[in-house]
Amino acid sequence: MDTARVTRARPPRPGWALWARVQAVWTSPPRGRRPSVRDACIAAVLTIVAVVAAYGEAHPTDPSRYFTGVHHLPHTPDAALLLVAAAGIVLAWRHCYPRTVLCLSTAAVVAYSLLGYVNGVALLLPAVAMGTLAATPSMPFRRSALWAVAVAAVLMAATGANNPLGTTSGGFFLIPAIIAVGLFAGFAMANRRAYVDSVRAKAEADARRQIDEERLRIARELHDVVAHTMATINVQAAAAAQLLRDRPGDAAESLAAIRSASKDGLRELRAILNVLRHADEPADPTQPVPSLARLDALAAGVRAAGLPVTVTVTGQPRALPAVTDLAAFRIIQEALTNSIRHAGPATAAVAVRYGDADLRIEITDTGRGTPVRSENPASSSGSGHGLRGMRERAAAAGGTIDIGPGPSGGFRVVARFPLDSPSAPADETTPATSADSTTQKAGR
Repeated sequence: MDTARVTRARPPRPGWALWARVQAVWTSPPRGRRPSVRDACIAAVLTIVAVVAAYGEAHPTDPSRYFTGVHHLPHTPDAALLLVAAAGIVLAWRHCYPRTVLCLSTAAVVAYSLLGYVNGVALLLPAVAMGTLAATPSMPFRRSALWAVAVAAVLMAATGANNPLGTTSGGFFLIPAIIAVGLFAGFAMANRRAYVDSVRAKAEADARRQIDEERLRIARELHDVVAHTMATINVQAAAAAQLLRDRPGDAAESLAAIRSASKDGLRELRAILNVLRHADEPADPTQPVPSLARLDALAAGVRAAGLPVTVTVTGQPRALPAVTDLAAFRIIQEALTNSIRHAGPATAAVAVRYGDADLRIEITDTGRGTPVRSENPASSSGSGHGLRGMRERAAAAGGTIDIGPGPSGGFRVVARFPLDSPSAPADETTPATSADSTTQKAGR
């Protein structure tokens, strides 16, 4: 059976499950007013580094290297470092309230600067908040740039107002660069996040599409197997019921045909279910793959169901692409099944022509031409699952199909499939014409 391999999910290992849980907690977005674990840890590390660095700036090992006789080293009380700590602690809520956190962190650093203390490392804290604001999806880049200009201007004004190193000394002119780095870093993170989200959305859409295609393919396979088998059983059961009393010999033939059809159908259904249940195991190589190489066997089954059918193959048979071979076989099978169900006492003919650039199959019968009218009397396009499945198979193989009443009565299905290049002749397939078998008298 030509069934696709299905990926079977395997239970994760305990170590991976624990790691996945830690990752989920670490990267989970903030809920309401509560910061995430990751943001809290990052804010704690930044606060400790900033406070220790600010203390080191206030107590240099060699003050004479940084301060001259004009500018003396100010005494920085430990309580003043609380402003630096506050500017770092609020960063834990930077993803919950990005604008508010940027304002509070900047205000704490401004207050620390206006008191006349060295603010070199403390200036990095508002830059982190600036980067988070720029990375916010709802914040346009132009508005983020305006925020960056305002924050840089305020910090420069506070630093120059009471700079212990001199009005424009130290890192005064680095303030715009520090804020700009935060701005563009946040903008880059926003772009990367948008790209990752688009890739993830595309992957999810592709996964959903593949699942839908697989479900449709399995539905087609089940329909083709069940419809053909049940149609054969239905016709032969009706014949057996009529002949059982008067002609038990003919009734026995009908029962034998029912047994053969049900056996074949069960085998194909078992093959489909086996692939679905054991997706990671190789398919059974002994199962015959539906293809035009089995066309004679299909015709024999149809004849056993009571519909005389002839098969004609012209042109040089060749190895076909798997999708084309399967589609051609299934279309022929469905067309003959419709003839069994709807044509009444009739005959059918299957013509397969291998051309230089295409494969053409034609299935006709001499019956009442009712497969379409039985589904939709007002339309010749049909709406049943069988006709729709034939159209879908033809389209999936890049071919075209024409379904409708024949020009001189009966019903006709014509499908064409393009062939890119001639392939080597098939070893097992030869042009042949199968003679019409004797029509069973029951029910015809």
